[in-house]
Amino acid sequence: MIMVKCDSLTKSFPVFKGYLKERAGEVTAVDNVSLQIERGEMFGLVGESGSGKTTLGKIILGILKPDSGNVELATGRLNVIFQDPYNSLDPKMRVGDIIAEGLVVRRPETKDRVGEALELVKLPRTAATKYPHQFSGGERQRIAIARAVITKPELIVCDEPVSSLDVTVQLQILNLLKGIQKESGITYLFISHDLRVIKYMCGRVAVMKAGRIVEENTTRSLYSTPAHPYTKLLLSSILSYDYSR
Repeated sequence: MIMVKCDSLTKSFPVFKGYLKERAGEVTAVDNVSLQIERGEMFGLVGESGSGKTTLGKIILGILKPDSGNVELATGRLNVIFQDPYNSLDPKMRVGDIIAEGLVVRRPETKDRVGEALELVKLPRTAATKYPHQFSGGERQRIAIARAVITKPELIVCDEPVSSLDVTVQLQILNLLKGIQKESGITYLFISHDLRVIKYMCGRVAVMKAGRIVEENTTRSLYSTPAHPYTKLLLSSILSYDYSR
């Protein structure tokens, strides 16, 4: 079953220049993009900074409206995990309130649901009473994941969820996300500039360059026999560390 279907999506943004900020043209961030994501799969979207992958993710989430084309979702239950766990959590809020943000209505069982979400991401229930600054970067990202999964989404857009963490912590978070997906069957759109991350997490992958998808394939085939010169260039730049080792 198809969870996400994108058909001919295009999104441009105006470019302003000069002291008076006069409009000097526009840049096309997403250029006639079509793709499908199956229910329960981990689909990778990879490309360099500025390739359009985050804009595409925001269109799928409904944060941005495309200029043309459309998105069909098989669910209304979706959520997002952002890149930076330092800026995505309100420092003035207790962790329990941050995690419970997504719940439309607070009920007596909310505290238990927060505790269950914390346990799911391997943090103690007592973390609910603390503030974000009392946790490491990896722990903060676990809190962000708990906030995303407490609403029991069927689709999560993971936008560079480990790029701000060191390699050892990255692997811990990736394995956590894998475990949650295995238990719940959540569909992931995994956005990253790092092909090592995509290789470790995803079964299929699309490569974006300048707003377009230049290649799409199973991860195994794309990594072993890349067809597009840009994909070959990205693969040649992978560092020696491989999460799958």
